[in-house]
Formats: sequence, structure tokens, C-alpha cells
Amino acid sequence: MRRLLLTLALLAAPTFAWAVESSPQQRAVEAVMADSAKGWNAGDVVRFMAAYSEAPETSFVTEEGLVRGKAAMIARYNAKYNLADPAKRGVLSFQSVDFRLLDAAHALYIGQWSLTYPDGKSAKGYTSLVMALEKDGWRIVADHSS
Repeated sequence: MRRLLLTLALLAAPTFAWAVESSPQQRAVEAVMADSAKGWNAGDVVRFMAAYSEAPETSFVTEEGLVRGKAAMIARYNAKYNLADPAKRGVLSFQSVDFRLLDAAHALYIGQWSLTYPDGKSAKGYTSLVMALEKDGWRIVADHSS
């Protein structure tokens, strides 16, 4: 009987979820991603792309292939999306899935992106980003999004 009461007491006891606190580096990268989404949501491609490094080797892998350099990426976004039209661009958000430091100046960020449209439609996918700590903060140096 004691064993039954102890088991019932343990089952009825509150459970606690132990959250893993994110690192300062993760919070800084997430802030960069949140600001990038704000740029998209405002139709501001320059603010959206501020998350990317100015380095010429910065890359973006798309279903069409590899795009190199921030200027080429901006041209692609301008050609593929109508950022001026909120109904066509949707509202972008990111949710962190994984984050790990690769070394003191590089990190891997994996997130889920989500676009919601005024007509109720939505799209989701994943992004794997290699981030580099540059003089102005964390910047994307390699992007593979699907």
C-alpha cells in the first residue's frame, strides 16, 4: 500500500521543464535574424539583407543553384519577390531549431522560416546558416534555405 501511495504521490507531483538558457552569442544571432525579418516585413530589402556579410564569397544556395555576393542576392530577391506588395511578400518569422558555436567567431544557426499571407495561406521551410562574427556583429556568410 505504501508503494502504491508513493507512486500516486510521484505521479501527482508537479513536473518541471528545465529550459536550457541560450548563450549570449545565440541571442545576438537571433536578434540579427529578427531584425532581418522586420526588414522583410517592412518591404525593405536593404534591412532584410543587412544580416548578410559584405564579403564577396558570401553564398546563398537556392533551388536554382549557388548565388554569390550580397549584390547578386539582392538582385535575385528583387527579381523573384515583390517586396513592395505586402500581399505578395507575406510576413516572415524565424524560429530557432539549433545553434552551435563552431569556434569563437563562427556559428551554425538552423531555423525554421515561416511566411504567412493576408489571404490565410502560408509557407514554411528550414534554413541552415553559417554566421561569422564581424566588426559590426554576426553576419551570414553561407545560407542554404529550403
